[in-house]
Amino acid sequence: MSTVAPVLDGTVVLSTGATLALAPRVLRPGARPGHTAAPRPGTRPSTRPGTRPPRSRAPGPEALLALVGVLFLLNQLAFAVHVRRVHDGSTAFIARHLPPGWFAVPRDSRTIDWLAAHTPAPELLAPSVLRVQAFLELPLVLLAFAAVLRRLDRSLYVRVAGSPLLPLAAASYTAAFCAVEWDLRNPYTVDDILLRIASALVTPLLLARIASREPDTGPTAPRPVVFAIELWAYGQLMLVFYDTVLLYNLARLDEQRLVRAVVALSVLAATRFVPRSDATPGPRVAALTDALGRGLVLFFVPALAVRYAGSFGTPALAAAAGAVVLVAATARLALPVAAGAAAGCLTVLCFTDPYYEAALLRAAVVALGTAGTVCAFLDASRKPLDALS
Repeated sequence: MSTVAPVLDGTVVLSTGATLALAPRVLRPGARPGHTAAPRPGTRPSTRPGTRPPRSRAPGPEALLALVGVLFLLNQLAFAVHVRRVHDGSTAFIARHLPPGWFAVPRDSRTIDWLAAHTPAPELLAPSVLRVQAFLELPLVLLAFAAVLRRLDRSLYVRVAGSPLLPLAAASYTAAFCAVEWDLRNPYTVDDILLRIASALVTPLLLARIASREPDTGPTAPRPVVFAIELWAYGQLMLVFYDTVLLYNLARLDEQRLVRAVVALSVLAATRFVPRSDATPGPRVAALTDALGRGLVLFFVPALAVRYAGSFGTPALAAAAGAVVLVAATARLALPVAAGAAAGCLTVLCFTDPYYEAALLRAAVVALGTAGTVCAFLDASRKPLDALS
């Protein structure tokens, strides 16, 4: 057990308790903060004095997530140039402080060669060594969650972003990041911790502001199987990003990983044009979509602490917290959830992955797809919801 295990374990307990206490109020459908009903067809908007004019739409979380990804890539280029010019191409000055598997910098790259040759003051790129990344990691994970949740249910995304769950998640994630940062101490640790705290103060405010400008599209038809495909695509992007950019391994961005990223981006672009059915969904499909929303919201705050507690803390405690969230989210869908869980477990047993996050993603997507199919089949059989659930 690492020296920071008590911090991670305490964060798991506190964040799980907080989300179980606060999430039910957020999950309860209600009026959106600051939202006013749209005028009826044929009527003109009110122009009375004092009426707030309509606000312009802010960029969504997907656009900002793409921007953060670009900033990460630019930082990787800056890091490669800094290493090439200031440290003679060797990453030993920082690699010796961290576990193996980091800092695979491209050695034969015309782009980096050109940048290195035309950068007038490469020593000014020193913050690219861990510091920039320390500030950007929290926006990356929070925006990724927001983008996924928005794909499932825009109204729920807005409610979560305007609730106390968002700053609590930022605090929980920052505590986990800082604990791991301290466990892997290096010459930049203090700087990184201060930057992570600053990011935790700024990022929730930004995300809440852009969510408050989300246009009200009204209720949308649930489509859990399509969401499972979108979840797979987002997961593939994050895994490629983690294996290359987050670990300063830009040299690993080979053709295979680029193809995976392009396929995932194409899937996300294509599913935006899949029409939503106007038909009333069956009770189990609707219940599964509701369970997905509950699961995402309940897991939002403790997610990162649970992930790191599995490696740096107490794995049994992390597993227990995950089980509590799963049971709370899927209480009324016993048969579909059991079928999905069995399919997910079988997937884990049949495939091996370099990262357990990759195995978890594949299992989650298979489980969700299986549960969605079972729900649709049971709805088609027109059995009462309580009969087979």
